[in-house]
Amino acid sequence: MIFFSNPQAQYNTYKKEIDAAIQKVLSGSQFILGENVSAFEEEFARYIGVDHVIGVANGTDAICLALRALNIGPGKEVIAPSHTAVATVAAIEMAGATPILVDIDPVYYTISPEAIEQAITDRTRAVIAVHLYGQPTNMDKILRLAQKHRLKVIEDCAQAHGAAYKNRRVGSIGDVGCFSFYPTKNLGALGDGGALSTSNTTIASRVSRLRQYGWNENKISEESGWNSRLDELQAAVLRAKLPGLDADTEKRIAIARKYTESFQGLPITSPLIRNQCHHVYHLYVIKVDKRNELAKFLKNKNIIIGIHYPTPVHKMPAYSKYAPEGFLVQTNNLADRVLSLPIYPELTVAEQDFVISTIQEFYS
Repeated sequence: MIFFSNPQAQYNTYKKEIDAAIQKVLSGSQFILGENVSAFEEEFARYIGVDHVIGVANGTDAICLALRALNIGPGKEVIAPSHTAVATVAAIEMAGATPILVDIDPVYYTISPEAIEQAITDRTRAVIAVHLYGQPTNMDKILRLAQKHRLKVIEDCAQAHGAAYKNRRVGSIGDVGCFSFYPTKNLGALGDGGALSTSNTTIASRVSRLRQYGWNENKISEESGWNSRLDELQAAVLRAKLPGLDADTEKRIAIARKYTESFQGLPITSPLIRNQCHHVYHLYVIKVDKRNELAKFLKNKNIIIGIHYPTPVHKMPAYSKYAPEGFLVQTNNLADRVLSLPIYPELTVAEQDFVISTIQEFYS
């Protein structure tokens, strides 16, 4: 069986470091917001190139807390792509704001700046720039729109740890960056975890309060908040894995390059890389016309694939009210054609070769 992703294999790669880090936490006396959380926040901030990182419970909370810290809530609109993980949109609702779902560009599948501009109203307060699949979105155009219309830019970096746009790591470009450390992510914990990144001290201070009941240093709630803390065990795991992130990314890039080279001449659209961007291939997503047939063929060969995403957010019953069907042409077209192939640092050469030969067999 060849898995689409394999967190167990990643644990085995870092087993010695992870086990030692966990044992050290268990031998201590502080399990919430202790030295590992503080150290990880500092180390990840240096890695991204920002002044502040604040660890939180998960990536969805990170986006919601970012909106809360920016005072974006009821009566305000936040523009986001419909072609994204539903967490992006769920977080907007959690903050009390209204999601406005827009289309993607047809080449890189990230949010379309032109669609953003068409969706802006006098109630719009922010844009969520999703760096989808590990590919940075067009930040120059988004930042120009944000400046023109006085909007905040929140980067959804849940799939893009270490990705870069014009030599700046994602999470350091907009007002706030939001990360998930779900186990399958490029930098994954052994459970849920998330973080916000920013160089704005006011935002960082407010998020630090909001993640823990709105407390100040005396545990007095200065405003209403909630419990969204990155725990010590997960922070220790992330600290153990962070030094190897770039090397793991290079393995992903090598796998992606081999896929792309092997599919030349086949009716497959392989992912393209935006100019002056560093794609980290959280997912390797191809576009094909006979997606369901290919998926079934691969499954019969014990190759597990993914589909990101078969149902756009605007077609889900909970969120269909936020986007008229006809406005999302590229999103609708893509949903029936995308297929995510196995990609993770521990994928062996033999396993990848079997995936490639099986796909070539399908088209022979």
